[in-house]
Amino acid sequence: MKDKKILVTGGLGFIGSHIVDELIEENKVIIIDNKSTGKVENLKYPYHENLLIIEKDLNDVDLEELLNGIDYIFHLAAMANVPLSIDDPIKCNEVNVDATVKLLIAAKNNNVKKIVFSSSCAVYGNNTNMPLKETELVCPTSPYGASKAICEIYLKTFYESYGLNYNALRYFNVFGPKQDKNSQYAAVIPNFISELLEGGQPEIYGDGEQTRDFVFVKDIVKANIAAAESDYNGIVNVASGEKITINELYEIITNTLGYDVEAKYLPERKGDIKHSLADVSNMKQINYEIDFKDFESQLKETINWFKTK
Repeated sequence: MKDKKILVTGGLGFIGSHIVDELIEENKVIIIDNKSTGKVENLKYPYHENLLIIEKDLNDVDLEELLNGIDYIFHLAAMANVPLSIDDPIKCNEVNVDATVKLLIAAKNNNVKKIVFSSSCAVYGNNTNMPLKETELVCPTSPYGASKAICEIYLKTFYESYGLNYNALRYFNVFGPKQDKNSQYAAVIPNFISELLEGGQPEIYGDGEQTRDFVFVKDIVKANIAAAESDYNGIVNVASGEKITINELYEIITNTLGYDVEAKYLPERKGDIKHSLADVSNMKQINYEIDFKDFESQLKETINWFKTK
């Protein structure tokens, strides 16, 4: 992608900043981010001549004027925290749903070519029909998951009603450099690494036999760009299509670091799901695939980044 004008909401966050870093050299990029979890320091080139940063909440921005001439939108801004959404569902709806509808209206009015929405595997809830296909009924177990599912419906509605092209990418458990250990996105990996490096005892909720489908943040970036450039409209799982238990993950991380520390087991957290595994066959619709064989090297890259912090 080059010579485009692009809006990235949540562009100072973990995933958003990686997308901006990838696009900034050959495109004009506007970031909207209220810095609730994001930070300018996440960007590789925070003062690049192609970059404009608007440090505001999406609900407080005049989007009609801002979106004039925008080619693509990567919409990542959200309350991306399951426990927080359970504590404050009204705020979750305001941040995740209201802001998205406002963005869709402005995108439609300004003839944006496509919006790529960051959704989540949380929409599947405790669905046990593994591997999970995009055609499964959504059954979220948290207001966060519900908000993502509602946004997906709005995206489809705007495509059907107004011809606004879209993809909703359902991320599974994202990890990689720049990830905040307090982030809801696969927080288990940064928490394990940070605790071990700081001499602590990492915590595992439940028995550790819950499974996750992990995906590297750089694959998420490539999938977003591939989706924007594709002709496909619809929902796409973005994951490796492979599962690993939390206990197995912990063993890999401790072995990589050369540490021998027993994890502390705590009760399961409310809202957490037991198993997660994606059917990734639909990724071919956006001309992208992920190779899980790279997982351990990607984990090493992530650990090396945390060592520099």
